[in-house]
Amino acid sequence: MPIVTIQVTREATRPGLDSVVAAEKAALIRGARELLLNVLNKPLQSTFVIIEEVDMDNCGLGGAAAGRE
Repeated sequence: MPIVTIQVTREATRPGLDSVVAAEKAALIRGARELLLNVLNKPLQSTFVIIEEVDMDNCGLGGAAAGRE
């Protein structure tokens, strides 16, 4: 069984939101499953996808903290 872990920062993708929404997560899962089907010929039902949301306070970018001020 393939296991795919996707890490995304916990930030809004659209105004009025504060994190990735369920529909976006579902699209990421579908895309990862289809990628493994197309590249490795792994059946869709055998691919396990984990989405980890990382707080911006726990990230750095360009040598500086990327967290919200």
